[in-house]
Amino acid sequence: MMQALRIVLAVVYILVCIGLIATVILQSGKSAGLSGTISGGAEVFFGRKKGLDDKLAKFTEFLAVAFLALSILMILVMR
Repeated sequence: MMQALRIVLAVVYILVCIGLIATVILQSGKSAGLSGTISGGAEVFFGRKKGLDDKLAKFTEFLAVAFLALSILMILVMR
């Protein structure tokens, strides 16, 4: 029973790690050189662009919390 729990936790942990890496890589940078400076000034007047970046940011937060919780859980279970 304990061995099955360890295997399930390890598989879920690997999936969360891959998902976290993917969401971080897919996000656009905060500034992309000169174009980031120009669009940064435009965001002040016209508001921030909604869409995929916001969803990726929320999903990244969720995966980061899951990663932390699974890390702590695995430390406790793997003893």
